[in-house]
Amino acid sequence: MRILRFVVRRLLQLIPVLLGVVVLTFLIVRVLPGDPVRSILGQNASEADAEAARARFGLDQPLWRQFLDYLGGLVTGDFGTSIQSGGSVGAEMALRIGPTLELVVIAVSIALVVATLLGVWSARRANSVGDHGVRLFALVGNSIPEFWLGLVLVLVGYSMLGWFPAPSGRVDPDTNLTPLTGAGLVDAALTGNGPALASAAAYLALPVLTLVVGVMAPLLRSVRASALEVLNSEAYTAAAAHGLPQRTLLYGYLLRSTLLRLPALAALVFGTAIGSTVLVEYVFSWQGFGQWALRGLLYRDYPVVQASVVVIALCYVLVFLIADVVHAILDPRVRI
Repeated sequence: MRILRFVVRRLLQLIPVLLGVVVLTFLIVRVLPGDPVRSILGQNASEADAEAARARFGLDQPLWRQFLDYLGGLVTGDFGTSIQSGGSVGAEMALRIGPTLELVVIAVSIALVVATLLGVWSARRANSVGDHGVRLFALVGNSIPEFWLGLVLVLVGYSMLGWFPAPSGRVDPDTNLTPLTGAGLVDAALTGNGPALASAAAYLALPVLTLVVGVMAPLLRSVRASALEVLNSEAYTAAAAHGLPQRTLLYGYLLRSTLLRLPALAALVFGTAIGSTVLVEYVFSWQGFGQWALRGLLYRDYPVVQASVVVIALCYVLVFLIADVVHAILDPRVRI
């Protein structure tokens, strides 16, 4: 009940936060230089055509009226109409967000597991050859731009070795996958399409590996530092001096204390991963949320930009809410 009350209280606190994001985004995209109508019609379009387009998308209305219309649409789940495509922003976003979430969730999950195991293993063997190798890997992972790493993986994995499919989609069209959520693996599993499942996994391998390296590097450094702090603490030394079994020391002392910092950091890297998928999606021609949002920003497509920022903000606050709950479960000293 304590955690349930905390979750309800935090969900209520999200309302003013998201409202602030909505207001700021609405104002900022209109302050940015550039005319969305001219971006779509081109500079050679007549003034009459431009005015007709502005009237069609409500851009000829006063700013306060545009905001109230936008806010009213949000309350009913209507994100507006894309100036670029003329389609529903909500429908377009529903098609795009599934592939990106699939990419980010799988990459962050793998990175969390590997970083935890490798970080604790490295800390228990501090200053050994293996420990230096792990630290070097974390340093390199932090330093390499993700788009460059993606290009290298395409060159090696596809062009040279031929182990992975070309970076030109998310699933083989010959598998006749029926799209349900937009996430290839999920759709293939739900429809029981084995060939599509294997194809989606093959297409996912390289972009997921690209994201895993970038996400895992900061997690690995944090886990190793936390594990070293626990290993050098008086509590752990006393427990070891009393002859507690290695299993108790590992799971009861080292692992649990090490994981205390991980939820907040994982939430942070999850939000960062959503933003950094833009370049990864371009490298692998992954028709996801990042490409869609960036194209909307380039064309000054107000409804697309506003919806993108609101959804990313919503993801951030929900992930941090989950991180706080997990932290409270792991650490009984935390009062929520």
